[in-house]
Amino acid sequence: MCSPFWWRSSGGSDYERYASFLNSLCDCGTIRSPVCGHHPKDEGFLFREERISLFQTYRDLFKLLHKGIVYSKSVSWLFKLAPLASLAASLIACAWLPFGGMTGLFSFTGGFLLIAYLFGAARFVTMLASLDTASAFEGMGANREALFAVFAEPALLLGFGAVIVAPGNSSLANAISVAQNTTFSDYGVVAALAAVSFFILALAENSRIPVDDPTTHLELTMIHEAMILDNSGPDLAFIEFASSLKLWFFYVLIADIILPLFHVGLVARICGTFLIVFVLAALTGIVESSMARLRLMKVPQFIGSAAAFAFIAILLKGIL
Repeated sequence: MCSPFWWRSSGGSDYERYASFLNSLCDCGTIRSPVCGHHPKDEGFLFREERISLFQTYRDLFKLLHKGIVYSKSVSWLFKLAPLASLAASLIACAWLPFGGMTGLFSFTGGFLLIAYLFGAARFVTMLASLDTASAFEGMGANREALFAVFAEPALLLGFGAVIVAPGNSSLANAISVAQNTTFSDYGVVAALAAVSFFILALAENSRIPVDDPTTHLELTMIHEAMILDNSGPDLAFIEFASSLKLWFFYVLIADIILPLFHVGLVARICGTFLIVFVLAALTGIVESSMARLRLMKVPQFIGSAAAFAFIAILLKGIL
């Protein structure tokens, strides 16, 4: 097991060791993560286990798109629909999300409810598709996914409530414009708590460590990966890309919450959004590199902490 002070063991001067640490930190998925998520071996950058190409994720998707699809005799049209439903939900969510001070492709009152229901519908279709395979392992994965969704979906709604509903806004774009005219004392603590809540949800909703391990080969410990064991070819590429877009959604959402505190212009907000996304990607790599996945019985407590942070943010907004 690697020591948390692994950088001290490297050779060279103190300057070279610190420079190596910063280089590894910047390497751990920050370039490819905003579009295609973290590669399963991103944590290897931090611990110098293996260096891979920054474009490996794109290559994997390209290979999957050019492979054939194998369907079991027991599956129906629902199994074929699930990957497209997951990808469509992620694309619509990203289209709704404001970016760097610019509004999304569409925005309306209560739009955050549509996004929450889209993610829930995509999860439901994926669970039905896993049950459609008549596989015991995929059914087990669907069971666990349903259990954790009970904690994740209320936390998502509470997070939106803290940012949008509690301040008296009707949409996320409106909440961002109003937050630009507030002070840190009025919005800063609420924004910080909501950002922490959404970061926990980003790990949970995208099956990252410590909730799930995307690289595990042990079926008994799988959650999300167990539900897609029968997917292959372009279907698997759609699922992986949808998961990457969902991770991008949460990163940009956190950036949208934090950036109004700085009262900067459009160009600075766009650059700041990319910077925050890169920092969050690096932070996710550090989390995955520094700890193992939680025991299955402790995962609901971890996801429930996201709801607790969001609920505290709503209470503080009412007080402040």
